Amino acid sequence: MTAADFRRIALRMSETLEAAHMGHPDFRVKGRIFATLHPGEKAGMVKLTPEQQQDLIAAHPTMFEPENGAWGRQGCTRVHLAAAEREVVGEAMTLAWQTACQVKRLRKPR
Repeated sequence: MTAADFRRIALRMSETLEAAHMGHPDFRVKGRIFATLHPGEKAGMVKLTPEQQQDLIAAHPTMFEPENGAWGRQGCTRVHLAAAEREVVGEAMTLAWQTACQVKRLRKPR
């Protein structure tokens, strides 16, 4: 899988916009980041629940691993693009997109 493949999968999700965060591409729905491409575009990230992350890593240990530190413990999951399969990444991306759509804002709009 290439960075272009990862980007195409993300942008197929309804209402997704590509933006940038900390100097690298991210993909957002309703203003919430659900996926990113790492600098150098050799890896991506999908933002899952910790339970979803555990399931994916158990099923596909060469494709996925937790991101470093607290981000990884919260469900941010690294996707190794060279080892990734489009269908599996599509499923992971869909989970991340669905989670981002369901998250409620903590603050009330002004």
